[in-house]
Amino acid sequence: MSDHATSPAASSAGTADFRDHLIRYGGDAYPEIVETASGCYVQDASGRRILDFTSGQMCATVGHNHPNIVAAIRKSCDTALHLFSGMIPRSVVELAGALAKILPPPLRKSLFLNTGSESNEAAIKMAKLATGSFEVVGLGGSWHGVTGNAGGASFASDRKGYGPGIPGTFAIPEPNAYRCPIKHCRDTCDRTCMKVGFELYDMQSTGARAAVIAEPVISAGGVIVPPEGYFDALAAEAKKRNMLLIFDEAQTAFGRLGHWFAASYLGVTPDIMTVSKTLGGGIPLAAVITNDEIEAKCHARGFAFYTSHVSDPLPATVGLAVLDTIEREHLLERSREMGGYLAARLEELKSRHEEIGDVRGMGLLRGVELVKDRETREPNHQLGALTTERCLQLGLSMNIRRRPERGSVWRIAPPLTVKREDVDLAMTIFDQALTEMKALLAKRSSSAAAR
Repeated sequence: MSDHATSPAASSAGTADFRDHLIRYGGDAYPEIVETASGCYVQDASGRRILDFTSGQMCATVGHNHPNIVAAIRKSCDTALHLFSGMIPRSVVELAGALAKILPPPLRKSLFLNTGSESNEAAIKMAKLATGSFEVVGLGGSWHGVTGNAGGASFASDRKGYGPGIPGTFAIPEPNAYRCPIKHCRDTCDRTCMKVGFELYDMQSTGARAAVIAEPVISAGGVIVPPEGYFDALAAEAKKRNMLLIFDEAQTAFGRLGHWFAASYLGVTPDIMTVSKTLGGGIPLAAVITNDEIEAKCHARGFAFYTSHVSDPLPATVGLAVLDTIEREHLLERSREMGGYLAARLEELKSRHEEIGDVRGMGLLRGVELVKDRETREPNHQLGALTTERCLQLGLSMNIRRRPERGSVWRIAPPLTVKREDVDLAMTIFDQALTEMKALLAKRSSSAAAR
């Protein structure tokens, strides 16, 4: 690739035309209209196939347009697509029952909604109603959604320019051992970040403590895997303050980590769990889940979350198909197997590229952090942006999370149905793109020095 190589956006014919009537909503936008998607690949209007290593928006975990998902949608077309919100379709009852069988007890009551934002909004409202309080503590780097309560407890990005957030929302530092937010640890987190965070929270609290909300793996914040024992300690801190513990398992449930739920793997059961993305197979479907006691208390106090698409039959039918597909195709085991293979390939790349400072994650959720220097760990944002763009030109879609003060991290999450040859192709493209962009930056630096 030359120093003056054309970007995908610049080379795309008609790019401006298809965006003429669209509001831009953030993030890196693909420069071509996408026509079809199947399995691990999408195809754009030019006919180019792109290997999708983000599973859509982390949602198509059983692959794009899986035949079982398509069949479930067709089944709904013959039964019911939408009903009055007070009517409960059979698919909703069956999905709630199926979840109850695999959830860690005593979690067994579900409310089905559309998005992760909605499920976290409902969870926080339930926690506030059940406790009679309003303060919510989240982790740095977290992403729980864009609506009021959910957005208020999200600290990865997108907080600036909108005015005051929800009152009573607090952040504690995330347990990032590679890039310790309190400049205390290096590579081994001893949970001092949690201790300091709760001490600061206690100084500011009015005593109206409601909930602690956390992702089992902090995904948007850089694929941060908290250390062993972290969530036991977090649950203890919440209990000490009479706060409910909410797990946001939008990206960790239903096989992404190689288990039905991160909570089951961790051996820590939250008071409330939210799921979304990985339950819908590409269709908008989310749920907030709790135990009998909290559900009864919220109902007695008038809990209401009555939306146009609560308990919809079509997405619930798809959710049942997702659970059935995971079980029939042994995708939990496959996630562990292919996740291990992916991790090994990434470690091999790390051994050859000094700019890869860290490789981390679980199952088929992996993070690759780029640095300028492994000792100083200064983030390499420019290399990350150029390499992501070059990967796309070469046929690989990967999501990079850029936080100026925290790092430049690729979030890699292929579908659970990914094959070894797909991983091998992705790593070949990644290797080529990284090599080329390192050379390009070195050339630019040399030219600048000569001037």
